[in-house]
Amino acid sequence: MNWKLPAICVALIAGLGLSAMAVNSANGQEETLAGAGSPERGLPRSRSDMQLSFAPVVRDAAPAVVNVYSRRVVADRNPFAGDPMFERFFGRQGPRQREVQSLGSGVIVDGAGLIVTNNHVVAGAQELRVVLYDRRELEAEILLADERTDLAVLRVVADEPLPVLPFDLSGSAEVGDLVLAIGNPFGVGQTVTSGIVSALARTDVGITDYAFFIQTDAAINPGNSGGALVNMNGELLGINTAIFSRSGGSQGIGFAIPAEMVRSVVQAATEGGELVRPWLGARLQPVTSDIALSMGFDRPRGALVAEVYPGGPADQARLRQGDVILSVDGTEVNNEAAVRFRFATRAIGDEAALRIMRNGEERNLTVTAAAPPGDREGERVVLNGRNPFQGAELVELSPAFNEANGLDPFTDGLIVTRIQRRSAAEYFGFRPGDRILSVNQRAVRSLREIERELARNDDAREWPVEIERRGERFARTLRL
Repeated sequence: MNWKLPAICVALIAGLGLSAMAVNSANGQEETLAGAGSPERGLPRSRSDMQLSFAPVVRDAAPAVVNVYSRRVVADRNPFAGDPMFERFFGRQGPRQREVQSLGSGVIVDGAGLIVTNNHVVAGAQELRVVLYDRRELEAEILLADERTDLAVLRVVADEPLPVLPFDLSGSAEVGDLVLAIGNPFGVGQTVTSGIVSALARTDVGITDYAFFIQTDAAINPGNSGGALVNMNGELLGINTAIFSRSGGSQGIGFAIPAEMVRSVVQAATEGGELVRPWLGARLQPVTSDIALSMGFDRPRGALVAEVYPGGPADQARLRQGDVILSVDGTEVNNEAAVRFRFATRAIGDEAALRIMRNGEERNLTVTAAAPPGDREGERVVLNGRNPFQGAELVELSPAFNEANGLDPFTDGLIVTRIQRRSAAEYFGFRPGDRILSVNQRAVRSLREIERELARNDDAREWPVEIERRGERFARTLRL
């Protein structure tokens, strides 16, 4: 006769500390309930397993997580200032100053006093204080603040080496791994919450320009920003940066900046304070279902190379338009954001291994990470003379300038950065951000070209001009 144990019996057996077993009614063989999965990632099999604690991990990691307090003074302008009736009764009211304080968390990553936090925690701060785990308060200074990654590196001076949270750079994190979030939510004091890795490589969050986040359901609330996301080895998996919430509180969707990106920002801070991001020199687009079908893929995967910048790293590595990048350094990528993140975490001069698909055949390429060409600040020139651009300040676009200012790295030409008051450029309606395409029906892409064109037609009364403004092109003839 075949017997089948009721579910409640199985539960009771597990509760007594015995190995939980289930009887296979078909062949009488016994299988453990935790048969699936490796020993490193297994289900609890006994009461003692259910009584395991995160306390040892917290004891090691918590001392390296600090509270960050920033203070700044802002001017509040009275909305009735300038109103004749108001000033008649109350007199002239100047702007009043008020103090604004913000609270966040930070992580000590170097015993000499380097602390990583979110840029939005310290942005505009006139005074910074860090409160350590043992309640000591130290003044802090900003070594590097990067708005595009929302990371900042602070430095404090202590009498003794500080506890450090090491980086997890193994890349072995998987969805379902247990994690801890440590920070100071709502200013109540250091708090630890637990959860799992809900997703990896989130790129459609829209928080930073280098969107590539670890998603977790560990409770993260205001004040946790800049705190640590810790794995079960007591290593820094990421810096908690944002939550998805309609109420302002945790709803089980939090995001952390991966340790690879954090490490690269810290390295830049310690090597001079300037963060130069390597670039690939290729414009990429997602592989849609239609594109995958046309290329013979069984599913959409990879990032399609739509354009290659002449002379850039991709061009030198012989990457071609129409290639599909499948992986970077062995990590699968499926969109441009993932490729950008992988390159942004490399140092200038490092080599990256690409696995690509070309004409139905997979190939390996090696790309050397390089800084985008050009001047990050850009050469700025104010135009003078008898022409419609008199009083306009122009800058010549380059991949380096575009990258630093959040513009398309492939865009070239000249862009208006400032307009002088009471100038011809102001009269004719030019605005900062306008991109000049042509003058007198001749394309101008450099400061030298536009200066030569203006000098050639110095006595002209009519000036055909073409500009681009917010993605739209406008052509008109200006008359002096």
